[in-house]
Amino acid sequence: MNDVFMHEDAVTLLGKLVAFDTTSSRSNLDLIEFIEAYLADYGVASERVMSPCGQKANLIARIGPKASGGVMLSGHTDVVPVAGQPWSSDPFILRDGGDGRLYGRGSCDMKGFIACALAMVPEWVKAPLAQPIYLGFSYDEEIGCVGAPDLIRRFYQHHSTTAHVIVGEPTSMQPVVAQKGATNLRTTVIGREAHSSQVYQGTSAIHMAARLITFIEDTMAALVEEGRVDTAFNVPHTSLHVGKIQGGTAINIMARECQFEWEIRHLPTDTFDEVYARVHAYAERLKAELEARGKAVEITTEALNVTVPGLANRDNARVLRLTKDHLPGACCDHAVAYATEAGQFQRQGLETLILGPGSIAQAHQPDEYIEKSELEACIAFMARMGKALEVPFETG
Repeated sequence: MNDVFMHEDAVTLLGKLVAFDTTSSRSNLDLIEFIEAYLADYGVASERVMSPCGQKANLIARIGPKASGGVMLSGHTDVVPVAGQPWSSDPFILRDGGDGRLYGRGSCDMKGFIACALAMVPEWVKAPLAQPIYLGFSYDEEIGCVGAPDLIRRFYQHHSTTAHVIVGEPTSMQPVVAQKGATNLRTTVIGREAHSSQVYQGTSAIHMAARLITFIEDTMAALVEEGRVDTAFNVPHTSLHVGKIQGGTAINIMARECQFEWEIRHLPTDTFDEVYARVHAYAERLKAELEARGKAVEITTEALNVTVPGLANRDNARVLRLTKDHLPGACCDHAVAYATEAGQFQRQGLETLILGPGSIAQAHQPDEYIEKSELEACIAFMARMGKALEVPFETG
């Protein structure tokens, strides 16, 4: 079988994958069952790692020998919602636009990568692999990389501690060696209601929230002034951003409650804890100032997702060589501001980078698409990578 046929198989498989509505709010089990059956047709066993609720699952499979080394090809099965987006066609029916593009939710982010990996299975099961190829498909990446930790733990404890990991997020088939970490948060401020003509009787939760929000932005500026920058990123510093706010009941009532949701996207060289600590300390000072004036205010912050660690450009020499040796022409290392599961794999001690077909610019958009040429490039890379795994694991 040549690359052309495998590309055609990838397109067919992508159509089947897109047809499963795996929006993060829904179960992914139908898609997982489809992949299990597909792999079983080629004699490949797979293992589910279930979610606590039992309605979702990760999947792990191995092709080739149970040996050291090898590569884990990792991708998430969930997609973002389509509600409210002006799609030109049914987002869950893959559409060939006749313009070299395939349209559908998840076509780029990131079912295209999964389809390419599955299309290669018939070749890999026949190949004299000396090192294994693992497939690792997760759930709920889009809502905070929720499913991957259990997949990674199971993989490391029961399958391999030496495999290299390629996370197939859309990178236009260019290796990404660094990403920012990310945490989403919700802060709730409780003040005291009063008539707006009697401003000394109450405590406006909206005014207090505004002071916090201003400090959050000032914290980002302070990090830059301290020289905590990394020019490999297009936003070369840790960013803090407030995306949603709500509060108050009427224009003439001092608001009792205000709530806002915000995020910290930290450089790999920063940590969530140290950045968040600055905001928390300011909130405590604000409360103390108000209490000293006889005013009560409550400020509580909760994390909306597990902290997604950043991917640092370190301990990746062998996986980087593996990818660069099998990509055409010159390619350079990149860093991205969006979060992926790659940092979670690295934190477990596995050499990891990000590489996949399609552009992140198309992800999450109405009429999301992937270029057919990107699928072709991904198939060609996977074919060459598979040939490289027909030799024993390099230890140095």
